[in-house]
Amino acid sequence: MALRIPRRSGEGLWIRAKVGLMPAFEYQALDAGGRRRKGVAEGDTARSVRARLRQDGLTPLQIDEVAEQGRGSGGRTRGVRGISALDLSLTTRQMATLARAGLPVEEILGTVARQTEKARIRNVLTAVRTRVMEGHSLAAALAAFPRVFPDLYRTTVAAGEQSGHLDQVLERLADYTESRNALRQKISLALFYPLILTLVAIGVTVALLAFVVPEVVQVFAGLGQELPWLTRALIATSDALRDYGLWALGILVVLGIGLNRLLRHEHWRHRYHAMLLRLPLIGRLTRGIHTARFARTLSILAASGVPLLEGLRTGAEVIGNRPMRAAVTSAAQRVREGSGIGRALEQSGYFPPMTVHLIKSGESSGKLNEMLERAAETQERELETRISMVVALFEPLLIVTMGAVVLTIVLAILLPIFELNQLVN
Repeated sequence: MALRIPRRSGEGLWIRAKVGLMPAFEYQALDAGGRRRKGVAEGDTARSVRARLRQDGLTPLQIDEVAEQGRGSGGRTRGVRGISALDLSLTTRQMATLARAGLPVEEILGTVARQTEKARIRNVLTAVRTRVMEGHSLAAALAAFPRVFPDLYRTTVAAGEQSGHLDQVLERLADYTESRNALRQKISLALFYPLILTLVAIGVTVALLAFVVPEVVQVFAGLGQELPWLTRALIATSDALRDYGLWALGILVVLGIGLNRLLRHEHWRHRYHAMLLRLPLIGRLTRGIHTARFARTLSILAASGVPLLEGLRTGAEVIGNRPMRAAVTSAAQRVREGSGIGRALEQSGYFPPMTVHLIKSGESSGKLNEMLERAAETQERELETRISMVVALFEPLLIVTMGAVVLTIVLAILLPIFELNQLVN
């Protein structure tokens, strides 16, 4: 049957696609030397793929149809896990480059699949190419792998296919995934050193209390005089840590597991996220992170031609904080009733005034796409600055705290020695 798929900006090309082309199967097999081989092959059934492998001198071990979810082994459908943001951005950039060169969609997918060195990405792209060759649109083929290609990705690709500007949309998606991955890496690197410093400080303190202090305080056991209160408190803390430390650690682990399971319920997760928004410093950081993510998402969707209400729905999905997500959903309902986006977001009180002001300015001037992008950039810069400031304040504070703990331990050990010298004198 004839299928029309947009290929390049402003035009569509006719291709011939047979409905019912063979699905893709991921296989594991042993060669003549006993080495394990992995790959992807197309076939009507798992049995035909197995027969072809035997003809090639391979002994099949496992054959799974590449799909997002499904059944069990030997012709079963194998679940596909997600891929990293870096891999997704690199794959999207390659697809955008080939699309700008005017290649058909199935050739783009096949070329990128052959170039990648990661089997998971190659398997997914091969399966997507098979569905495209069967007559599905690219967005519909990507929808079979929601854990690999999120809703934002598929919605934007669908808009690009409908408008005939798939290459430009893929370029925007590549920019979006790269910028989001860069922001995530900056936050992770900024928090890495304080986290390591905190763990080292806790480890040193525990080691001092559990191993060093008990050996030192044995010197004071036969003095026959009352020890200073600071020394007694230190000895009691050390004894408690040695006697009940493992129990305390077990209780903390159980509490952590219980809290994790409790937060799986939507009601408690909503309350927990609302509590985070009320905290003085963490609340501002939380609002900044999710506002930047929402503004960037809505910006790329609006620039790609996605309808505004659909963009708000998809933008709400990328917000992890439940109250802020509910606020965007309510804002979408008010926009449906005729309200402006800026005014609807302002009523929730969760979004920064600068972001709301830029959105209102874009609505009034007719440059909403430009203002959304500017709001995203402004919020991302402010977020990076705030995180850097917090880290810059946290590091010396932690060092001072660690110094105070060590000083307290040293004083608790030295005070009895000072008193003993005074008695001798």
